[in-house]
Amino acid sequence: MTLTREQADWFKQTFDTLTANMEQAVLGKRHVVRLALTCMLSEGHILLEDFPGTGKTMLARTLANTVQGSHARIQFTPDLLPSDVTGVTVYDQHKGSFEFHPGPIFHTIVLADEINRASPKTQSALLEVMEEGRVTVDGVPHEVGKPFLVIATQNPIEQAGTYRLPEAQLDRFLMKTSMGYPDRQATVELLINAKVRDRAALVQPVITAQTIHQMSQLADDVYVDPAVVGYVAELAEESRRLAHVKLGLSARGCLAFIRVAKTWAAADGRDHVVPDDVKELAEPVLCHRLLLDAEAQFSGVTVESVIDKLLQSVVPPTDRVA
Repeated sequence: MTLTREQADWFKQTFDTLTANMEQAVLGKRHVVRLALTCMLSEGHILLEDFPGTGKTMLARTLANTVQGSHARIQFTPDLLPSDVTGVTVYDQHKGSFEFHPGPIFHTIVLADEINRASPKTQSALLEVMEEGRVTVDGVPHEVGKPFLVIATQNPIEQAGTYRLPEAQLDRFLMKTSMGYPDRQATVELLINAKVRDRAALVQPVITAQTIHQMSQLADDVYVDPAVVGYVAELAEESRRLAHVKLGLSARGCLAFIRVAKTWAAADGRDHVVPDDVKELAEPVLCHRLLLDAEAQFSGVTVESVIDKLLQSVVPPTDRVA
């Protein structure tokens, strides 16, 4: 079933409403806001990596307040245990039985703050929930429900005492992006309203969790021409042949490309994906999936420059496949 014109228009209108609502708190970062919403509607998870004080937590809390669902924040520390995330089974003496006490992961939107400060064991517990959508405690599975979004943050500095996420676990994030410092206009507006301590608290819910699920289903119906599918497959193959690339785009990365491209197209009011959707989303989808070799660092080669070279080397399709 293909998305109808009326459904595409409604999707775009709702998406624009969500974006405008979040921009009340997250100033001058429209593209990042749209990426976060795209990730949520694509039923994926997003990793925010940037310097301290750029608004990573603000973005996560604003998104949580925009959706009429539950949300929780987990501050990752070296002493955090997996049970502190997933929950624990406790024996009730009055009932004479064990009861499961759910952890903070059982919410619609979960902010995993500074995920690289927790031990690999705790990181793995979180990443398992992200992949499976359920928690298994003492052999009993517990579904976390839908929609379910994890927004993880980490700082590229102050790496002493942290545990770097392995590439195999990074691949489980649908997208990775950074906030960047606000421009002058946004900075001035922030300073003028310095008396507002918590801008995210000013944001009110404008959509229910059930509507989020409905929009996700509509995004799945966006048409992807075989020519665009072939374009993504060719990008994946070429990424594995580029110089300085030790690990190219995986099959899971290709699926991520298609999923987010569908949502991005629907957010633009279209019922089909175009090659420009793939090119626009290349950096957030690829930047944490392409692993460069040791020589790249000495040569001054960055992931961003490799992605630019990849997009230049693969010609996008201009015609549909009959």
